Amino acid sequence: MKKEIIQNLTNNFEEHSQKTENEIEFWFARDLQHLLGYKKWSNFLKVINKAKISCKTNKNNVLDHFADVGKMVELGSGSKREIRDIALTRYACYLIAQNGDSRKEQIAFAQNYFAIQTRRLEVIEQRIKDWERLQARQKLTLSEKELSGLIYERTGNNRNFGIIRSKGDHVLFNKTTQQMKGKLGVPKGRALADFLPVITIKAKDFATEITVFNTKGKDLKSEQQISNEHITNNRSVRNILLERGIKPEELPPEEDIKKLQRRVNSENKKIGKNPDKLV
Repeated sequence: MKKEIIQNLTNNFEEHSQKTENEIEFWFARDLQHLLGYKKWSNFLKVINKAKISCKTNKNNVLDHFADVGKMVELGSGSKREIRDIALTRYACYLIAQNGDSRKEQIAFAQNYFAIQTRRLEVIEQRIKDWERLQARQKLTLSEKELSGLIYERTGNNRNFGIIRSKGDHVLFNKTTQQMKGKLGVPKGRALADFLPVITIKAKDFATEITVFNTKGKDLKSEQQISNEHITNNRSVRNILLERGIKPEELPPEEDIKKLQRRVNSENKKIGKNPDKLV
């Protein structure tokens, strides 16, 4: 397929895309019908029905991707009438293209176009998840650093932070820090938080922030006082998680945060060296 044809088809498909009030991209089936080279609506409906079956087979809700709508069209006489149409998500368009005749140039293009569009969204979503986890881990580091300094200031012992943090972990996970490290396969000498999912990192951070706040506000001075405060806060956070059906000790480990950071840094360097890739 020539570059000029690909560019024209790309422009056609993008020009016909629509957006909901919530910025969700979609296409009208009547538009897609012509983009894919179908002359009769009845013939195109057969392909749509096959795509719906594929959607259901893949255990997706058909109504989430194929929404029946009415659309007003202008007749030759100048009057208007409502016709049946279907709002299609990017995924629905992909399934329709997959169920079409790939010998047709437009369908062959659409199969690849929507596959890439869907993959691009998956990449963006994963990138955001990675970024959120890195941000959450960095935030926890800062909170624990503040608590560590506060504990040393109040107790004069730089070992008390490790003791207090371990007590908090024991309450939050219903297991000791070492037990959780063993369960998640954390390498020796590495922090437990480096292998936790975002929800648990944020839980630890929230409990730590409360401990910092109340240690200052209540003017706590001893290891026992701060330990009791940290235990109480972690127990409260654990109860919130349990009420929402989340058992922090049963969540699977995530990618090593250091490997994740290196991967993200590497991707950023590649983008910097190849700015045209953003187009």
